[in-house]
Amino acid sequence: MNRLTPEQRFQIVQFYFENNGSVRNTYRALRPFYRRQNRPSEQLIRLTMERFRTTFTLIDNLHPQRRRTVRTEKAIATVERSIEEDPNESIRHRAQELDLCPSTLWKILRKDLGLRAYKIQLVQELKPNDLQARRRFVEWAQNEIAVVPDFHKRILFSNEAHFWLNGYVNKQNCRIWSEANPQVYVETPLHLEKLTVWCGLWAGGMIGPYFFKNDESHNVTVNGDRYRAMIANFFIPELNNHDVQELWFQQDGAICHTARATIDLLKDTFGDRLISRFGPVNWSPRSCDLTPLDYFLWGYVKSLVYADEPQTLENNIRRVIRPQMLEKVIENWTSRLDYIRASRGSPMPEIIFKM
Repeated sequence: MNRLTPEQRFQIVQFYFENNGSVRNTYRALRPFYRRQNRPSEQLIRLTMERFRTTFTLIDNLHPQRRRTVRTEKAIATVERSIEEDPNESIRHRAQELDLCPSTLWKILRKDLGLRAYKIQLVQELKPNDLQARRRFVEWAQNEIAVVPDFHKRILFSNEAHFWLNGYVNKQNCRIWSEANPQVYVETPLHLEKLTVWCGLWAGGMIGPYFFKNDESHNVTVNGDRYRAMIANFFIPELNNHDVQELWFQQDGAICHTARATIDLLKDTFGDRLISRFGPVNWSPRSCDLTPLDYFLWGYVKSLVYADEPQTLENNIRRVIRPQMLEKVIENWTSRLDYIRASRGSPMPEIIFKM
């Protein structure tokens, strides 16, 4: 119908009414004015009349065309100034403010200015005194490595993590397309079932996982007594089964780790080879980016444990923790030391580990 001019549409309407609303007679009446090839068909006449009855017009509505913009030097300079003033604004909002086409703005950002979009990354909050403590620890570790090149392979890192049986439902990524609201709910208990898991690893192997549970196999909170019981009844016997010499032990500054009785128990086993708060070598606080279990292992394990929607967690956790990747993880630890020393103790802005 768009191939007809307004004058041709008016002619169709005129003949239609003169022929008492007969499409067939209107088609015949148009014969003298058109050749056979370009004469409006009966279907086209019918559509023209239906449109006239509904819109009362024979002229097409002209939709406003988006103004095309080009990547001129002026536009590029304007975008560059806008980015310097506020680098966080979205392309859509910035295009509206600068009166540019979003696709043109994207091309200027990527091709002309060579910029990329980066997401923010959450890092552990550091206190004012933490930077100096982190620098001191890094300098100590690098000095030890300078004397004993494989020193980093003799550190047994340890930590706990919580595993929730329910996993996690991200409502922002869960959509149900339907004509009506399906009213779907996901029931979650008030107190989620979880397991607290401890693990120790070094370049040559792994000890654990150890699950903190009571006699009824229920998950329990880790306190000083339970942590010392794990050290005495599980960790030390397991360590004695490994043929390792001069192994260092690292733990973070959790209260259950740093109680006097706990430190004394660990000193009996490791002597001065203890890296811990209140230990012979002070572990820098809030340094998740220096603990292989935090910056790699737990995230890796959780990505596999929840893959098949488990009803129990222990078997899955034992299945996915494997020692093959440990030496590579510990080698990566030395790269982190270099980065933190160069940044004067600042937290790492990105993960540099690659499998």
